[in-house]
Amino acid sequence: MEEQKTVSFAQVLDLKDDPALIEEYKKQHTQVWPEVLRALHTVGVRKMKIFLSGTHLFMYYEAHEGFDPSVDFQRYTSLTPRAAEWDKWMITMQQKVKEAKDSEWWSPAEEVFDLQSQLAALPPLGTDH
Repeated sequence: MEEQKTVSFAQVLDLKDDPALIEEYKKQHTQVWPEVLRALHTVGVRKMKIFLSGTHLFMYYEAHEGFDPSVDFQRYTSLTPRAAEWDKWMITMQQKVKEAKDSEWWSPAEEVFDLQSQLAALPPLGTDH
């Protein structure tokens, strides 16, 4: 079976500036509900990591080629009531970044560097000057 090509995405969002709420968000993400995990995988997400700095969240994920975050990502909430419940709960702890458009919650981040593609473009070792 041929492996499906994946593409990378990055998005940003803020948590509300409340230390107790931030701790709760972190705690909940140590054991995300199984229905949420399965629903994300069903819509095409193959890898996902969320990083936190202060109140700023950075989410990196990989999905199948052709995945459109503005259309496909939020579909996970329609697959099971538990995923919808999770989403509504997490939103109570979050707030948009100022760069987000009206139609966005998680705001897309622009890719400015890709180590793999730049390494692939280099001449073989020993041939560069």
